[in-house]
Amino acid sequence: MPNPTITATVSDADVAAIKAAIATIQQKLPFLVTITTLASRRTFKAGPNSLAFVENALQVAENNPAILPASFNALAFANSVALFSTLTDIDTVVGQLKSELADTRLVVGGQAMEGGTDVYNYVKAAVKKTPGLKPLADQLGTRFQHASTATAAPATAK
Repeated sequence: MPNPTITATVSDADVAAIKAAIATIQQKLPFLVTITTLASRRTFKAGPNSLAFVENALQVAENNPAILPASFNALAFANSVALFSTLTDIDTVVGQLKSELADTRLVVGGQAMEGGTDVYNYVKAAVKKTPGLKPLADQLGTRFQHASTATAAPATAK
Protein backbone atom coordinates (compact mmCIF):
# COMPACT_ATOMS: atom_id res chain seq x y z
CA MET A 1 0.00 0.00 0.00
CA PRO A 2 1.54 3.33 -1.01
CA ASN A 3 2.06 6.03 1.56
CA PRO A 4 -0.62 8.69 1.76
CA THR A 5 0.11 12.13 0.40
CA ILE A 6 0.14 14.52 3.31
CA THR A 7 -0.64 18.16 2.69
CA ALA A 8 -0.89 20.00 5.97
CA THR A 9 0.59 22.94 7.79
CA VAL A 10 1.24 23.65 11.44
CA SER A 11 1.03 27.28 12.42
CA ASP A 12 3.68 28.93 14.56
CA ALA A 13 1.02 29.39 17.24
CA ASP A 14 0.22 25.66 17.18
CA VAL A 15 3.92 24.75 17.38
CA ALA A 16 4.27 27.05 20.37
CA ALA A 17 1.17 25.50 21.99
CA ILE A 18 2.52 21.96 21.40
CA LYS A 19 5.88 22.89 22.93
CA ALA A 20 4.08 24.51 25.86
CA ALA A 21 2.02 21.33 26.36
CA ILE A 22 5.22 19.27 26.40
CA ALA A 23 6.73 21.70 28.90
CA THR A 24 3.61 21.27 31.04
CA ILE A 25 4.05 17.49 30.95
CA GLN A 26 7.66 17.91 32.05
CA GLN A 27 6.56 20.23 34.86
CA LYS A 28 3.94 17.71 35.99
CA LEU A 29 6.62 14.99 36.08
CA PRO A 30 9.53 16.83 37.76
CA PHE A 31 11.05 13.55 38.97
CA LEU A 32 11.88 12.28 35.46
CA VAL A 33 15.51 11.26 35.12
CA THR A 34 18.07 10.49 32.46
CA ILE A 35 20.46 7.67 33.28
CA THR A 36 23.68 6.50 31.73
CA THR A 37 23.93 3.43 29.54
CA LEU A 38 25.83 1.67 32.32
CA ALA A 39 23.15 2.52 34.90
CA SER A 40 20.52 1.30 32.45
CA ARG A 41 22.33 -2.02 32.05
CA ARG A 42 22.48 -2.44 35.83
CA THR A 43 18.81 -1.63 36.40
CA PHE A 44 16.32 -4.48 36.84
CA LYS A 45 14.19 -4.27 33.70
CA ALA A 46 10.45 -3.93 34.12
CA GLY A 47 8.55 -3.35 30.92
CA PRO A 48 4.81 -3.07 30.40
CA ASN A 49 4.47 -6.86 30.71
CA SER A 50 5.92 -6.66 34.23
CA LEU A 51 3.07 -4.46 35.44
CA ALA A 52 0.75 -7.40 36.17
CA PHE A 53 3.52 -9.14 38.13
CA VAL A 54 4.25 -6.16 40.40
CA GLU A 55 0.54 -5.46 40.89
CA ASN A 56 0.02 -9.10 41.92
CA ALA A 57 3.06 -8.92 44.21
CA LEU A 58 1.58 -5.80 45.82
CA GLN A 59 -1.71 -7.62 46.48
CA VAL A 60 0.21 -10.49 48.05
CA ALA A 61 2.20 -8.06 50.20
CA GLU A 62 -0.93 -6.17 51.29
CA ASN A 63 -2.85 -9.37 52.05
CA ASN A 64 0.04 -11.08 53.85
CA PRO A 65 2.00 -8.39 55.72
CA ALA A 66 3.17 -10.89 58.36
CA ILE A 67 5.43 -12.68 55.86
CA LEU A 68 7.37 -9.53 55.06
CA PRO A 69 10.48 -8.69 57.06
CA ALA A 70 10.45 -5.47 59.08
CA SER A 71 13.09 -4.06 56.73
CA PHE A 72 10.71 -4.29 53.75
CA ASN A 73 9.08 -0.90 53.16
CA ALA A 74 5.61 -1.92 51.98
CA LEU A 75 4.48 1.70 51.58
CA ALA A 76 7.45 2.54 49.35
CA PHE A 77 6.75 -0.62 47.32
CA ALA A 78 3.08 0.35 46.93
CA ASN A 79 4.10 3.84 45.83
CA SER A 80 6.55 2.39 43.28
CA VAL A 81 3.88 0.08 41.87
CA ALA A 82 1.36 2.94 41.60
CA LEU A 83 3.89 5.22 39.91
CA PHE A 84 5.05 2.43 37.59
CA SER A 85 1.42 1.84 36.58
CA THR A 86 0.83 5.54 35.95
CA LEU A 87 4.07 5.97 33.98
CA THR A 88 3.30 2.84 31.93
CA ASP A 89 -0.07 4.33 31.00
CA ILE A 90 1.47 7.69 30.08
CA ASP A 91 4.32 5.98 28.20
CA THR A 92 1.82 4.00 26.12
CA VAL A 93 0.01 7.17 25.04
CA VAL A 94 3.27 9.06 24.39
CA GLY A 95 4.69 6.04 22.56
CA GLN A 96 1.69 5.96 20.24
CA LEU A 97 2.08 9.69 19.59
CA LYS A 98 5.83 9.28 18.97
CA SER A 99 5.16 6.43 16.53
CA GLU A 100 2.57 8.47 14.64
CA LEU A 101 4.87 11.49 14.61
CA ALA A 102 7.82 9.41 13.33
CA ASP A 103 5.72 7.72 10.62
CA THR A 104 4.22 11.01 9.47
CA ARG A 105 7.66 12.67 9.50
CA LEU A 106 9.02 9.78 7.41
CA VAL A 107 6.23 10.12 4.81
CA VAL A 108 6.46 13.92 4.62
CA GLY A 109 10.26 13.78 4.51
CA GLY A 110 10.02 11.32 1.63
CA GLN A 111 7.64 13.64 -0.19
CA ALA A 112 10.00 16.56 0.40
CA MET A 113 13.02 14.55 -0.82
CA GLU A 114 11.14 13.48 -3.97
CA GLY A 115 10.28 17.11 -4.70
CA GLY A 116 13.80 18.26 -3.90
CA THR A 117 15.28 15.59 -6.16
CA ASP A 118 12.93 16.66 -8.95
CA VAL A 119 14.09 20.28 -8.55
CA TYR A 120 17.74 19.14 -8.56
CA ASN A 121 17.19 17.15 -11.76
CA TYR A 122 15.45 20.13 -13.40
CA VAL A 123 18.34 22.40 -12.40
CA LYS A 124 20.92 19.91 -13.77
CA ALA A 125 19.02 19.75 -17.06
CA ALA A 126 18.67 23.53 -17.29
CA VAL A 127 22.27 24.35 -16.31
CA LYS A 128 23.41 24.01 -19.94
CA LYS A 129 20.92 26.59 -21.18
CA THR A 130 20.48 28.94 -18.23
CA PRO A 131 23.46 30.98 -17.02
CA GLY A 132 24.05 31.13 -13.29
CA LEU A 133 22.52 27.75 -12.40
CA LYS A 134 25.82 25.85 -12.09
CA PRO A 135 26.49 27.02 -8.50
CA LEU A 136 22.93 26.05 -7.55
CA ALA A 137 23.32 22.61 -9.12
CA ASP A 138 26.60 22.15 -7.25
CA GLN A 139 25.01 23.26 -3.98
CA LEU A 140 22.06 20.88 -4.39
CA GLY A 141 24.41 18.11 -5.52
CA THR A 142 26.32 18.15 -2.22
CA ARG A 143 23.46 16.11 -0.70
CA PHE A 144 24.31 13.24 -3.01
CA GLN A 145 28.10 13.56 -2.82
CA HIS A 146 28.07 12.33 0.78
CA ALA A 147 26.06 9.27 -0.20
CA SER A 148 28.30 8.40 -3.14
CA THR A 149 31.46 8.99 -1.06
CA ALA A 150 30.19 6.66 1.64
CA THR A 151 29.49 3.87 -0.86
CA ALA A 152 32.72 4.29 -2.83
CA ALA A 153 35.33 1.60 -2.38
CA PRO A 154 38.00 2.54 0.16
CA ALA A 155 41.43 3.41 -1.19
CA THR A 156 44.08 0.77 -0.72
CA ALA A 157 47.14 1.68 1.30
CA LYS A 158 50.50 1.50 -0.46
